[in-house]
Amino acid sequence: MDTDVLVVGAGPTGLALGIDLARRGVAALVVERAEALFPGSRGKGIQPRTMEVFDDLGVLDAIRAAGGRYPVGMIWQDGRRAGEHRMFDAAEPTEEAPYTEPWMVPQWRTQQILRARLEELGGEVAFGREVVGLTQDENGVRAEFASGEVVTARYALAADGGRSTVRRLLGIGMAGETVDPIPTLVADVRISGLDRDNWHVFPPGEGDGFLAICPLSGTEDFQLVAQFPEGTAPDLSLEGIRKVVAARTHLAPESVTELRWASDFRPRAALADRFRSGRVFLAGDAAHVHSPAGGQGLNTSVQDAYNLGWKLGAVLRDGADAALLDSYEEERRPVAADVLGLSTRVHRGETRRGEATRQLGLGYRQSPLTRETRTTPGPLRAGDRAPDGTVAGVRLFDAFRGPHWTLLALGDEQTPDLGARIPVVRGPAPGTYGPGLYLVRPDGYVGWAGDTAAGLPDYLARFGRR
Repeated sequence: MDTDVLVVGAGPTGLALGIDLARRGVAALVVERAEALFPGSRGKGIQPRTMEVFDDLGVLDAIRAAGGRYPVGMIWQDGRRAGEHRMFDAAEPTEEAPYTEPWMVPQWRTQQILRARLEELGGEVAFGREVVGLTQDENGVRAEFASGEVVTARYALAADGGRSTVRRLLGIGMAGETVDPIPTLVADVRISGLDRDNWHVFPPGEGDGFLAICPLSGTEDFQLVAQFPEGTAPDLSLEGIRKVVAARTHLAPESVTELRWASDFRPRAALADRFRSGRVFLAGDAAHVHSPAGGQGLNTSVQDAYNLGWKLGAVLRDGADAALLDSYEEERRPVAADVLGLSTRVHRGETRRGEATRQLGLGYRQSPLTRETRTTPGPLRAGDRAPDGTVAGVRLFDAFRGPHWTLLALGDEQTPDLGARIPVVRGPAPGTYGPGLYLVRPDGYVGWAGDTAAGLPDYLARFGRR
């Protein structure tokens, strides 16, 4: 079997890339070692920047319908409610940033939504496909599966998790640290006797660790997170979880009526030495592993795919030079390193969940793809996320939606003729934009900004867009 791009792993990262490639007309095969999608809630927080990405990929309505706002934390002490705890610093929506709070959707449901969108676009996931061998040359990648099947592709993506087989086959190292040596259990359960209006927090007692029980929006489940003394092996069975709940809360063991999924882990932070080897790219947990604190891992992973998708499309469909793909690691590895540090600080209580964890401030000002040519730039610079707003009655996020570039001609600037494939929005400058020309990349970042169009056609030529 031959394809343009082989995507190894059908988690949020692999599915997001599959969607982005499918809407660009790039043939992609998404393969998954397991026989079904991941069944647990694990990454349950969708950050505002990822909500914007999901808007562009065509799944935002389904994500919003499937989830809800995070509940207020309720501290319990000796079987009584002892006070509330706000998990996040609140921020009001604005025209420039319509999504300002994390949206709770259990990971299994997010993956179902992404898979449905992939299939709507004509793609599919091939389950039960375990990669056991990988070779490449100047023309493509050859993957061998445990079944004996062979797939060849022009490029491949390793999106197969923190224990990535593909990363190991490539010989790429991953350096990091244990953020917390304390074993942690996470489980999806059904519980009676707790309301669904609060995130229930039970502080550690003598000899016991922290326990939190959070209602999962859009479901009847709760996510249970429990910490244990160092060296303990958590019991992942229904009876084991019942014992923990009975020991650390006012609930009886039989209050836990059903166990749907369970796992244990030691929070760690790790970053791959490289995000690329030849024609194979690393993304998601295969490239960076986070503490779950702050809800950064899944979101950073989806945005890896979103960054890579348009570049693969430019090379495979628009005639861009393959050197464009070098910018994937140049842009995403520094972002991943910064977000890893943030996740670790949140885990250790050194910073709160707030502006930084929303990921709206992440950008690429130092990228080799960024060109700022204005003599006096305003607060919004080339490399920054392009904010929402309204120009002459047109909502900008509506104009950006799709796999295309967008030119904003704001103020009295003369608009160059860039061809029908690049929509132009003209009108007064809204919000933080200021007058000038702004070329917005397919992933919603300002790639080029100028007072005039001088140099703009040459800039676009790098992407097969002359």
